[in-house]
Amino acid sequence: MTSGSVSWQENAKQEAGDQRRATIGHGLVLLVGAASDDEDNTVHRLADKIIDLRVFADEGGRMNLSLVDVGGAALIVSQFTLFADVSRGRRPSLLKAGDPARAAQLYEVFVQRFRERGIETQTGSFGAVMRVSIENDGPVTLVLSTDDWPTRV
Repeated sequence: MTSGSVSWQENAKQEAGDQRRATIGHGLVLLVGAASDDEDNTVHRLADKIIDLRVFADEGGRMNLSLVDVGGAALIVSQFTLFADVSRGRRPSLLKAGDPARAAQLYEVFVQRFRERGIETQTGSFGAVMRVSIENDGPVTLVLSTDDWPTRV
């Protein structure tokens, strides 16, 4: 479905060329945010849903295979701005995003679930400013949530 990479500097004092990088080939690039009311069991459920989601093409070109079926990898990048509320004003409100310390724990639970299920998993650095490159295989981007959404994005 996609391939991707993420690069970052661990701190601002590093030299310009001294960056860390994580890369995957065939698989999924996941931008993941944690809400203030998320729990470990919710995170496990979402991870399992994504791992088993049939989004890769079979020999007939139909989206019918999962990450496990194709032996794909996952690049998981923390992205708290997914919770930005722009319904009022011009500055995004991030009040719905989880507490950073708890969000970091939930992010690690999410990543660990992929590894427990045997998925090759690469990550960025939680809270770092990262440069993410994504190369889509077709125009497929899905938004998943543990919340019930009354409208579609």
